[in-house]
Amino acid sequence: MTPQQRAEPNFDRVARIYRFAEYLSLGPLLQRTRTHFLHDLPPRHQALVLGDGDGRFLARLLAHRPHLSALAVDTSATMLQLLHHRCQPYIHRVRTLQASALTVTPPPDTDLIVTHFFLDCLTQPELTTLTHQIAANTAPGTLWLLSDFAIPQRALLRPLAALYIRFLYFAFRILTGLRVTHLPDPQSTLTSAGFTRVARHELLCGLLYTEIWQLH
Repeated sequence: MTPQQRAEPNFDRVARIYRFAEYLSLGPLLQRTRTHFLHDLPPRHQALVLGDGDGRFLARLLAHRPHLSALAVDTSATMLQLLHHRCQPYIHRVRTLQASALTVTPPPDTDLIVTHFFLDCLTQPELTTLTHQIAANTAPGTLWLLSDFAIPQRALLRPLAALYIRFLYFAFRILTGLRVTHLPDPQSTLTSAGFTRVARHELLCGLLYTEIWQLH
């Protein structure tokens, strides 16, 4: 299936309750995961932010980096409206684009990619397409900041984590039409695209994680 033919999930349906639903499920831990490395990022000039939802991370990033500009991409018009409103103090440094991430070429001088709890909405082939497309259109030294879910290594936790993630996919399939049913493997795909992991942090014994990768 080409990017143009891909049936995109409709996150407009959950946009206005997304923050509440997130807190209902794991409290502040998803936002804590997103922002863990915020103060550790070196100075960047141009960010490509994919699927940031209502813009809570992007607003924090722009506040912390006054010389950074960003292109925020999402398929949901409502999510982009919420992001635009939340980033209003920095709006002169933000552009938004309603499109599939699979169809977007990074703007010139992009040196930071951000994907928080977004790559789990892609199949493995789609993830491969995205990572190689970004690697081909950015310069060495580009950083990729990502956060997502994972199945913990501890044997006792794996069944519970797998059940929780299965429930999340089921809920999002009902609410948004998301067709993906299992977590992809960003680490192998980023490695094959020429990125090297430089930092990792885990919460809840590895159910949540955030990483920084660098293109070499």
